[in-house]
Amino acid sequence: MNNNSTTPNNSIISSLFSVSGKNVLITGGSRGIGFMIAKTFVQAGANVLLTSRSEQACKEATESIIQQVVVGRENHTPPISNIQYVASNVSNREGCEELAQYTAKLFDNKLDVLINNAGTSWGEPLERDSGKRTNWGFDKVLDLNIKGIFYLTRACIPMLENAAASSSKNNDDDNNDSNNNHSKNPSRIINVGSIVGMIPQAAPTHAYDVSKAAVHQLTKKLAADLASKNITVNALAPGFVATRMSRGLASWGATQDVMEKTIPLGRMGNEDDMAGACIYLCSKAGSYLTGVILNVDGGSIGAIQIDLGSNL
Repeated sequence: MNNNSTTPNNSIISSLFSVSGKNVLITGGSRGIGFMIAKTFVQAGANVLLTSRSEQACKEATESIIQQVVVGRENHTPPISNIQYVASNVSNREGCEELAQYTAKLFDNKLDVLINNAGTSWGEPLERDSGKRTNWGFDKVLDLNIKGIFYLTRACIPMLENAAASSSKNNDDDNNDSNNNHSKNPSRIINVGSIVGMIPQAAPTHAYDVSKAAVHQLTKKLAADLASKNITVNALAPGFVATRMSRGLASWGATQDVMEKTIPLGRMGNEDDMAGACIYLCSKAGSYLTGVILNVDGGSIGAIQIDLGSNL
């Protein structure tokens, strides 16, 4: 047996997966998966703008992240200055454009990463005569989960282009390759979809499931549109994660124990799973991916089998 070991080259790992110094906008960042992503990006040295509809929720989330990051550092120093927040409503075009304008001022018109995470769900039996204003949640869910992504992405394109152009110039200066207009560090967009956009869940969440399928398709459409602008567009498709939204499925019998039994790896997703995938997609390591729907689901999609009733 060869007992020789190779000392890991930490500089290579840091280079491949670094997001330090990137300007990042995260919608729906005050709780759930958005909060997980925001916290990890702050820890990794990115400049994060966190947003949700509630200013109080944004403030509390930001303070919580700062506290957790400071406690995790040696000697609890230095102070955290790379996270800010703003309340916004990304369920309509006006709100999306206002958020983009605020972001442009904050980040000097350069945005490296846009994470479209804001979303809502709705559960209502098909047999129920939904109210004329609720309509089984379709208007509310599609406004935020689909239209909001499109409107905000469109409004942020100039900032994303500027950041990509800056990265391309720096890359050319480093490599003396002025003929290559596309840098190895493009700007990134991540849309948060869901595995229920691929396989419907056994709950009356018709609008939500449909909206997530649309997120995946919109991701591919935008990836084709924006590749020439040196902007990648990918989707994170989480499985079941321990968040307030997933806990709401208990109304339809889906407790955490029930959900875990359906997952091949036998557990719910967590902060490391969600944020780690986003770090990958936004780092040098993920710079050659676009139009990808990345399932982070413990095998719920990729490792399922048709039950044949066999005892093998």
